[in-house]
Amino acid sequence: MPIRVTVWSENYHEPREPDVRRRYPDGIHGAIAAGLAERLGERVRVRTAVLADPEHGLSDKELADTDVLTWWGHMSHEDVADEVVARVRRRVLGGMGLLVLHSGHYSKIFRALMGTTCSLNWRDAGERELVWTVAPGHPIAAGVPHPLIIGEQETYGEPFGIPQPDELVFISSFSGGEVFRSGCCYRRGKGSVFYFSPGDQNYPVYHNPEVRRVLANAVLWAAPAGGVGEPLDNAHTPIRW
Repeated sequence: MPIRVTVWSENYHEPREPDVRRRYPDGIHGAIAAGLAERLGERVRVRTAVLADPEHGLSDKELADTDVLTWWGHMSHEDVADEVVARVRRRVLGGMGLLVLHSGHYSKIFRALMGTTCSLNWRDAGERELVWTVAPGHPIAAGVPHPLIIGEQETYGEPFGIPQPDELVFISSFSGGEVFRSGCCYRRGKGSVFYFSPGDQNYPVYHNPEVRRVLANAVLWAAPAGGVGEPLDNAHTPIRW
């Protein structure tokens, strides 16, 4: 059976900013979905969802049909309904994979799963980013060049307010001198979570074939081997912001 992937994005910038719309005419979610289909073919079944969809496109039924969820957000983190965040969290604890991308580090769902601020230092000067593999035997790093070169990108820097990753796959260095833990793996309940930082809306990062390779590898890694089961007993714990 193909891995069922839901590619989620808030879709805030694309309708409002012509430059972003030209860069991502099908939306950031569309570019990510196209990359997964290109890399993985029949191994995946990909759908997209955005914030404006009913229940943000993440109803119980839609999540039940999802093995791996990818999440991109930036401007509308607080507009995501708490009940949807709790629903996604239950699914992750029950075994659904989650890929959190770029500024999704500050999404409600990532903060809920990490239990920390998930804050970081940043600036946007269009600098070169080098993504260095520090776990060359990890499945997400398979076939990824060392380093992966991104010509222009928003700069992220430490300290990054996350728990110590269960597995650190990538670190990035920027031409301005910053370094950053850019590829982090976690286990939460029965689910696998991967955070990958490259991917700002102002640069065509999700068209980069090697970034697409990382995301495709991450989907294969995060997909539950035995399907998504029932959530853990503590999955219904209220989330407070």
